[in-house]
Parts: sequence; C-alpha cells; structure tokens
Amino acid sequence: MKASSIWSACRRLVADPPPADIFEVSGRAIAAAHRNGDGPELKHAELAEGVLKVTPLEDNVTDQGAFQAAVNLLSGPAGGRKRPAALVLPDFAARISVLDFQTFPGSAAEQAMLVRFRMKKTVPFDIDAAALSYHAQPAAPDGRVDVVAALMPLEILARYEAPFRAAGFQVGLVVPSLFGALRLVKPGGISVLVKLSGPVLTVAVIEETAVRLVRCVELEQVSEPDVSAVLEPTFVYVEDKLGKPADRVLLCGFGGRGEKWSAGWGIPAETLRAPHGAAGEGDAGLLGLLEGEAA
Repeated sequence: MKASSIWSACRRLVADPPPADIFEVSGRAIAAAHRNGDGPELKHAELAEGVLKVTPLEDNVTDQGAFQAAVNLLSGPAGGRKRPAALVLPDFAARISVLDFQTFPGSAAEQAMLVRFRMKKTVPFDIDAAALSYHAQPAAPDGRVDVVAALMPLEILARYEAPFRAAGFQVGLVVPSLFGALRLVKPGGISVLVKLSGPVLTVAVIEETAVRLVRCVELEQVSEPDVSAVLEPTFVYVEDKLGKPADRVLLCGFGGRGEKWSAGWGIPAETLRAPHGAAGEGDAGLLGLLEGEAA
C-alpha cells in the first residue's frame, strides 16, 4: 500500500494537486517550498514574537507589516501574473473534528448542513461565518460513517491569505497543517500522530487509512507531564474503541525531547519523516503536500 493512501481519507479537504509554491505558517516562522524540475527549493523566514497569535477566536495577525515583510522575503519578485500557491495554516487556527454518524445523507447540501449542525455547539466562533471542509470516510460494516471536518472563521482565513495575495499569489488550496502531515503517515495498524507546534499539541489517531480521532490542545507548559496528560486518555480511547493498544507513536516537532519523553508511554515511538528530512513543528504540512504529490 502506498504511503499516500492515508491521505485518500482526507482527499475532499484538498481536492486540487498542490501548485509549485507552497507556504506553511506557524506561530514563529513561515516555511516555503518552490517545486521545479530539480526538486523543491526549501526556505523559511522567522517571525518575531508577537507577530502572530494563533487562536480560533480572533484575528491571528497582530503585526500585519512584519508578516507581509516575511512573506515578501520568501516570495521573490511578483511579476505580472498571479502565481498559484497552497497555504498551510496552524491547526489551532481552525477547529478539526471527527464526527460519528449512524447514517450520512447523499446530498452535498444536506451533508454540509448536518456537519455544521453537529459542530455548532462545540466551536468557539460563529459557525455561519466560517469556511467548512469535510470528508466522509468509507462506511463501517454496521453502516456507521466517520466524517473528518475542519472549520475556520472567514475573518482569520482572509487575514492569513491577504499578504500572499499582495505578494502576487493566487491562493487556491488552504489546509490545516495536520492534513498535510497525514500524507507522511504510512498505513499499518493503529498510529497516534503527536504533533507539537509552539505550545499547541495536535493528536490524531489513524487506524490503517482512517482518521478516528483528532484533538488540538494549547498546553500551559511544553513539558513531559503536560504532553502525557493529553496522550494518556488518547491511549485509553484507542484500547476501548478500537479494541487493542496503539502500535506506534509518531512524533513531530519535539526535536530530541520526544524519544526521551516517550520512554514512559509504553508504546514504540519514532520521528515523523519525509524524504527531505524529519518533519518539524513549522513544516510538517508543507513536507506532507510535497510527499503526497510525489507518491
């Protein structure tokens, strides 16, 4: 089975193939990749503390001038034509969920309405002023359907896109970082992807090619006890709902800390990797889009 098979579970969230230019925004940096015949050219620009405040509650860009300057540094001359670009945004700027439906309608309009209805009471923003993407995963033998859904306030989305449009890009593909990172997960058994970006921990449970659970938590401190406090109930969920322990933990964004911290979890752990190297806290989604295009 190809490594990109995991990504097929979320194909509806990013239906178009990635363009030549891909950018990933994290709390403290912007990563960029430009694909050409010689392979991708990778660059990044640091952001000073306070330029972005990643949250699903309000505008994330607190220093528009500094953010624009970083985008301009990575983008090069604008030229006369708009260049297609993909934009990977922080997980915590959106609300990502896996919804369990006993039945799921066939009409796209009814599906969207039902997903919005289910998420309405759990999102901390106006759901009617938010962009929605979702994918209904293959039905279980009992007919149950798990739907992966992502919601982002339109105001937050527009402010992230604006500097790239000003730099001469036509932003057509926008995804949370997690969904790019899923392309780096090779199917097999039950995997728990643990992705750290700044103080935000994103956890995804993947059974073979299906995403079963997503959690995104802002930690008070980035420490082993705080991370373990999030992971322990996740491991219990895996055993209770999926009938056996997780086979592996995939670490992303931890640097050298991950292997040390994982010693007490009782589950084999490894670093999430792409052909271009280990996936980090600010480029996992970008590297996943590059890997998915090549797979």
